[in-house]
Amino acid sequence: MRELFTVAEVEDACGGDDLIVWAAQGMRPGVRAFAHGDGVAVASPRASRRDRLAVRGGTADVAALVRHALAEVGPSYRPFGDAALVAEVARAVPELAFTAGFSWMTTTRLADRTDRDAGGARWLDPGEEPEVTDLLTSANPDSYAVPGLPRVRRWAGIRDAGGRLLAVAADAWSAPTVGLLAGVATAAEARGRGLGERVCRFVARALLDEHGRASLMVDDDNRAAIGVYARLGFARRRVAAAAVPD
Repeated sequence: MRELFTVAEVEDACGGDDLIVWAAQGMRPGVRAFAHGDGVAVASPRASRRDRLAVRGGTADVAALVRHALAEVGPSYRPFGDAALVAEVARAVPELAFTAGFSWMTTTRLADRTDRDAGGARWLDPGEEPEVTDLLTSANPDSYAVPGLPRVRRWAGIRDAGGRLLAVAADAWSAPTVGLLAGVATAAEARGRGLGERVCRFVARALLDEHGRASLMVDDDNRAAIGVYARLGFARRRVAAAAVPD
């Protein structure tokens, strides 16, 4: 069991896996990373509002890493990785319970679309964020990204001709080489017009320009959103989380 202290060490241990590299968050203060055999685990506090323990590798090595990491950083950290691996680790570590499956999606290049662009989307000023909060409250009340949270960096939006905010998306919890798209919402009466896809394209393009990769998390039952992200060029990866029950 060895501890990793730099981004380069984490990238080498995980083979550049975007999920693990994102969780490392540039090895900001509070992040800890461990390797054992072919396994790697990164404990990332309050990454997308959770204490996450991103894992990769063979079941036996990852199970040993999870036991070690939880002893080091505490039981609030939730193992997070490929769905099959997390299910196996939850069976191997009795104190863990499988909690949920969802999807991690990543791209390094937006799909070319001649019929859709990011027209009308722009970065919003901080003074516009109360309107973002109102839109999220009505259109996506379960959003992890909301204005005012630490590391929710900036919001993009699209307004109608009358100035009403109709669609938003955020750059939130981005790592140096993996930007994260979050907080996507479209007003109910404006859905079906491609506004969500346009604002997501705008934010994803900015993330790719700055970080080289863009990723996001999405519930597996949100088929409409998964379709939008796939059209933008994001590849889907089934992931899951486990947790130590309260």
